[in-house]
Amino acid sequence: MKPLFRYAVFLIAVIVAAPALGNPQSAHPVPVLEAMKSELARSVRTFKSQPVPPYFLSYEITETQSGVVSSSFGKLTGSNESRSRLLNIDLRVGDYALDNTRQIRGAFPSFDFSDRFSLAQIPIEDNLDAVRSVLWYHTDKKYKHAVEQFTRIQTNIKVKVAQEDKSNDFSHETPEKYFEQRVPLQFDRSAWEEKVRKYTAPFAPYGDIYQASAAYYASGETRWFVSSEGAEIQTSQTIYRLFISAFTKAADGMELPRYVSFAAFTPEGLPDDAAVLREVLKMISDLKALREAPVVDPYTGPAILAGRASGVFFHEVFGHRIEGHRQKDEDEGQTFKKKIGEKLLPETFSVFFDPTMRRLGSTDLVGAYRYDNQGVKSRKVPVIEKGVFKNFLLSRTPIEGFAVSNGHGRGQPGLAPVARQSNLIVENSKAVSPAELRKMLLDQLKKENKPFGLLFEDIEGGFTITGRFVPNAFNVLPILVYRIYADGRQELVRGVDLIGTPLTAFSKIVAADTQVGVFNGICGAESGGVPVAAASPGVLISQIEVQKKDKSKERPPILPAPFEEKKP
Repeated sequence: MKPLFRYAVFLIAVIVAAPALGNPQSAHPVPVLEAMKSELARSVRTFKSQPVPPYFLSYEITETQSGVVSSSFGKLTGSNESRSRLLNIDLRVGDYALDNTRQIRGAFPSFDFSDRFSLAQIPIEDNLDAVRSVLWYHTDKKYKHAVEQFTRIQTNIKVKVAQEDKSNDFSHETPEKYFEQRVPLQFDRSAWEEKVRKYTAPFAPYGDIYQASAAYYASGETRWFVSSEGAEIQTSQTIYRLFISAFTKAADGMELPRYVSFAAFTPEGLPDDAAVLREVLKMISDLKALREAPVVDPYTGPAILAGRASGVFFHEVFGHRIEGHRQKDEDEGQTFKKKIGEKLLPETFSVFFDPTMRRLGSTDLVGAYRYDNQGVKSRKVPVIEKGVFKNFLLSRTPIEGFAVSNGHGRGQPGLAPVARQSNLIVENSKAVSPAELRKMLLDQLKKENKPFGLLFEDIEGGFTITGRFVPNAFNVLPILVYRIYADGRQELVRGVDLIGTPLTAFSKIVAADTQVGVFNGICGAESGGVPVAAASPGVLISQIEVQKKDKSKERPPILPAPFEEKKP
């Protein structure tokens, strides 16, 4: 399951610093990088005397500085700052063709939890001996585990049928050397404590809004990467996010949420107080309307997905299924593995992933980075060109027909990277106006003699299932949905989830409008939560399916809110 997480919690659902990706600068590496280089060289030299020496070793240390303030109903609920460093070691025995990272087929789970999730903390003080001591201990531990795992893999190969994908386990890449200055984190704690109080105060008078919170996150990440191939990289970026959420309940017990989120690479990139408060007032209005909105029964028919909803749709339906390692894993559905060169979308559609893009229009894209977590330089990857499928997202795990990485080996600090999404961009060469797209929807309704279609205006996220052991399906979680009648009337509805299977859903995409929306979020999968963005125009789909949303059986509160008793 790969959900695109909401901002406050993410992934899958989706959501997001000073310049996240400033211009390259001449920077003197900090002592931690020197400690990594020294210990790596010593480890490689020492391991050569072992019967099974490593053929590759890399260290990545990620320092995260963060500040968080939060409030509820106008009062502060949290305020703190933190700083930590986490280590990830990639140590491989065997060779590029076959090493200890290969999947042991027929085993459960399909990957080693102890190896992937054994986090090692690094001292936050730049003491070379202290850093090297942690590296030494965990390198030794990693090596012993790698040798044991490699023996299991060799046995597994002998007793199982031949693997379908004959590609190598690791790709040959040109080692990079890159250094940039550390970006200082800007965190005006007292100012933001006052702001988040202000943003949630308007919810306080309403006894039928049961939770209302605002959270401001300031985070800075500096990464150091060295490898036995000769890579030496120091990068730094920051991200600033504001997330506001609230929910109410309908009389039938259904919880009705509303979320707004903002993300930027600089504090100045976030909206001002007036703009945020306008969004808060709209949330309050929407919550009131949702309580009275009718519930939609299960339905199939035409629909429009507005830009943000469309972006999440592409992320879930398509993006996760073209991540490279899934094409090699025989437990995966491999929906698009054999589709290279086939037409998947109308020829007006193109899709690419581009972590070098920092902005689209006036919106920052949080899936941007200079180098991935395997030291490979980021680059634009066209995956659909004029409707035809061209490429996968690749880490340093090759797949048949694709021998090298395209810079998408990503992971949460301390976790082993795999192929992951970055900035997903959907384009259409013959986009129409939103009004014309709606007219096309109405024409489709008349053609099919349908009483109404649906408009998915806003979204909280989604999740998808890509394996073979259960139905290969997706679920996009809308929060603002409208019923569009054949005569053009529009009615707010509630209680629907957009569901389906990938190949059928993709085959029903018809057209797109000119109104591009961006959904910034955190995507969660095997290698943890990573920042991603999905940008797409609104799209018309000739047939979608919705199911009833899960709902609480609890009645709204019996007691009135305390402050309501004080009202005259």
